[in-house]
Amino acid sequence: MENATMIGPANMTDKSIICYTPTMTTTNGIWQGDNPLDFTLPLFIVQLTLVVTATRFFVFILKPFHQPRVIAEIMGGLLLGPSVFGKNQRFANNVFPLKSAMVIETMANIGLIYFLFLVGLEMDIAIVTRTGKKAVTIAIAGMILPFIVGVGSSFFLDVKDRDKNINESSYVVYLGIVLSVTAFPVLARMLAELKLINTELGKLALSTSLINDVCAWLLLALAIALSEQTSNTFASVWVVISNLVFVTFCFLVVRPAVSWLIKRTPEGKPFSEFQICIVLTGVMISAFITDVLGTHSVFGAFVYGLVIPNGPLGATIIEKLEDFVSGLLLPLFYAISGLKTDINLITKGGSWTFVFLVIPLSCFGKIVGTLIISLLFQIPTRDGIVLGLLMNTKGLIEMIVLNIGREQKVLDDEVFSIMVIVTLIMTAFISPVVTLIYKPRKRLIPYKKRTVQSSRLDAELRVLVCIHSPRNVPTIINLLEATHPSKRSPVCAYVLHLVELTGRASAMLIVHANRLSGGPALNKTQAQTDHIITAFQNFEEHVGYVSVQPLTAISPYSSMHEDICTLAEEKRVSIIIIPFHKQQTVDGEMQDTNPAFRMVNHNLLQSSPCSLGILVDRGLNGSNRLIANQASHQVAVLFFGGPDDREALSYGWRMSRNPRVHLTVMHFIPGYEKTEAELDDQRTTITNDGWENELDEEYIHEFKMIAATDESIVYIENVVSNGEETVAAIRSMNNVNDLFIVGRGQGTTSPLTDGLTDWSECPELGAIGDLLASSDFETTASVLVMHQYVAQGPDGEDIFVSERPWQTSENYHGMKQHMGRYTTVPRGNKYTFKA
Repeated sequence: MENATMIGPANMTDKSIICYTPTMTTTNGIWQGDNPLDFTLPLFIVQLTLVVTATRFFVFILKPFHQPRVIAEIMGGLLLGPSVFGKNQRFANNVFPLKSAMVIETMANIGLIYFLFLVGLEMDIAIVTRTGKKAVTIAIAGMILPFIVGVGSSFFLDVKDRDKNINESSYVVYLGIVLSVTAFPVLARMLAELKLINTELGKLALSTSLINDVCAWLLLALAIALSEQTSNTFASVWVVISNLVFVTFCFLVVRPAVSWLIKRTPEGKPFSEFQICIVLTGVMISAFITDVLGTHSVFGAFVYGLVIPNGPLGATIIEKLEDFVSGLLLPLFYAISGLKTDINLITKGGSWTFVFLVIPLSCFGKIVGTLIISLLFQIPTRDGIVLGLLMNTKGLIEMIVLNIGREQKVLDDEVFSIMVIVTLIMTAFISPVVTLIYKPRKRLIPYKKRTVQSSRLDAELRVLVCIHSPRNVPTIINLLEATHPSKRSPVCAYVLHLVELTGRASAMLIVHANRLSGGPALNKTQAQTDHIITAFQNFEEHVGYVSVQPLTAISPYSSMHEDICTLAEEKRVSIIIIPFHKQQTVDGEMQDTNPAFRMVNHNLLQSSPCSLGILVDRGLNGSNRLIANQASHQVAVLFFGGPDDREALSYGWRMSRNPRVHLTVMHFIPGYEKTEAELDDQRTTITNDGWENELDEEYIHEFKMIAATDESIVYIENVVSNGEETVAAIRSMNNVNDLFIVGRGQGTTSPLTDGLTDWSECPELGAIGDLLASSDFETTASVLVMHQYVAQGPDGEDIFVSERPWQTSENYHGMKQHMGRYTTVPRGNKYTFKA
C-alpha cells in the first residue's frame, strides 16, 4: 500500500494510486502481530485523540490572551501537519497517511454539516429581519473595500495547479469572500470575553456580523456556481436556479411539515425517538441534495436548520447534539484545515510580502467602510473604529470557503496556506488591539447615594438584584415588596440573570435579543430567563411604584463580578443583592449549589461600588406572595456596631415603613462585672475607631427615639459578655422571624463574637451571618447579610456614611421635638422606653 504522503498540501491525490483493503477496519490485536495503525478504526481514534489533545493544549496556552477557540483549533492542525510534526516522514506515514484522508475528512465534514444545521436551528429569522437599517448598511459598507482588496490580491497570487476549465472569476470571488466577511460565532464569543457583549457597541457588532454572515452564504453559493467548468455555459445558471428552488421548497413544504410534526406532540410531552430520527435524517438528505445540485452539503444543512420552527423540538435537538458536535467533531474540521496548510510552501519572499501587505489593507478597508457609515449614523469615531476592527474577526465561514475552493481546485496548496495564515493572524490580533484602544469608562459620573443609609425617603431607591436560577425569584420578589416602594420613594429594580459563558455563541444572540420573536425558549438558559422576566413583570404589574428592568450577564464566573460592578455603577444603584451559594434542602440542611457562586460573591465583596447584601434564601412567605394584602413579615435586625450594622439597621427601618412589616431591633451591648466606668466605656467600644463609635452612638440614639413613637418597631437592648451569651440571645428570637438582617462586620472587633469565628464555614458572611446561615442553627428564617460601601479619602482614609435615612421622612422634625421627652429605663438586661 502506498502511504508515503502526509495529509496536507503535499497530498497529490489526483496523481497517486491508493490501495485499500476492505477487511482492514478493526485489528485482531497486537498479540496476533497486527499494527493498530494499519487499520482504519484504531488509526482514526489515534488521529482524533491527537487533534483534541493538541487543540486543548493551545486553548490552555492562549486563554490568558483572550484568543478565540478557532485560533487554537487551527494551530492544533498546524502543529500536527506538515508545518511542524509532519516534517518527520515517519510520523506522517504512520499517523496521518494518505490512505486515511477519506475517513478523517468524511468525519470532519459530517461534523461540519451538523454544526451548520445547529447554527441555522439556533438562528432566529425574525431577529435578522429586525436588525434595522443601521446594521445592514454598516455590514454591506464594511464588505465592499475588503472585497476590492481581495480582487486586487488575485492578480498578485499565481495559482499554479488551477484547473484550466475553472472560471477565472470564481478565484476572484473566493479571495474576496475570505477577506470581506465576519465570523459571527467567533465574534460573539470574543465580545463576551472582552466584556462588550452587553454594551450598545456589542449589540451593533452582533447584528452587523449576522447580516455579514448571510451575505457570505449568498456569495459562497455564487462562487461555487461560478467555479463550475466553463464547458457548459448555463451550468452556473442552473446551479443558482436549482438552489433557489430547494430553498423555496424548504420554506413552503418542509417547514409546514415539521410544524405539523410538532403539533402532533402534546405540550409538555417529550418527542419520540422516531420524530428526532426523522429530523436528523432530513439533515443528511438536505446536505445530499445541495451537494448534487452543485453548491455544497453544508449549505443544505444550514437552510434545513433555518426552516425548523423555534420551539421545544429545536431545544431537544440542540441539547442532544451540541456538545458532541461542537466539542469533538467541529475541532476535527478546523484541524484538517491546519493539516492541509504547509507554511514551508510559502518560500518566496513575495508570498510573505503579500501576507503582511494584504492584512493591513484588508483591515484598513473594513475599518474605513464601517467608520464612514458609523459617522453618518452619529456613532462616535472611536466606537466606529473599534466596530471596524471587530468586523475583521475570521473563523468558520472563511475556513469553509477556503476548503471548498481547494476542493474545487480554484485555490492551489500555496494560496490555501497563505490565506489560512492571513485568516489566523487577522483574527489573533483583534482581541489584544481592541483591549488596548477601547476601554469602556470604568468610572462614570460620581454619585453619592451608594448605600441604603444615605438614600433619601423622598427619592428613588435603585437596587440591582442578581439571579442565578428561578429558585431565587420568590424570596427576592417578597424582599423588594417588603422594602416599601411608595410614591415618595419608588423602587427601581434592575434584575440581572447571571449566565455562565459557554462555547454556544449563537445562543448568546437569542438571550441578548430580549426574546423579541416571542416564540418558545430554545434552551434551558433561555427558558430560565423567560421565567424570571415573567415573574418580575407580574410583580411590577401588581405592586405600585415599582419599575423592573430585566438584564442578562453572560460571562465566565471568574470575571462575572466585573459585569455586575460595571452595571451597578452605570445604573447608579444603592445596593446589590445577590444569592448565597448555598440553598436549603427539604430536610433543612444548607447544601452547596455551585462553588463558583461563592467565588462571585467573594469578588463582589472586594470590588463592589455600592453596598452589597448576600441573601441566604430559606423562603420569605413565598407561598403567600402577593396573594392577599394581609401577608406580613417579621423582620429582626441584630445590631453590634460598625458601618455594616448601620446599613443593616437602615434597610430594616426602611422595611418597617411597610404596614405589613414588623421590625424587631436587638442592640447587643458588652457587659462585664467590672467598674461602672469600664462598663460605660465598653458599652460604646465596639470598634477601635473613636469616630465610628460616635457614629454608632448618635445613630442608635436617634433610632431609639424613633422606635419609641413607632408601634411597628420593637427595640431591645441586650447586655451580653461573650459569644456564648450572644448566641443564646439570638436563639431566643428564633422561629419568630421571617428574616434576619445583620451586618457582615467588616473591620470591627468585638468581644461579643469571641469564639464564633473559630469554626466558621463561610467567613465572608461575618461571625453572626455565618452562624445564622449554618445548618446547625436550625432556623426557617432567611438572612440578609449587609456589607456597606465605605469610600476612600484622598489619603486612603475611610469615609463613613453619617446620614440617617429617617432624616428625610415626613414626620422627622416632629419626632425631634419630642425626643427629649423619652428616656430609657433598664429592666434586667433589656431596655424599654418611658415618657
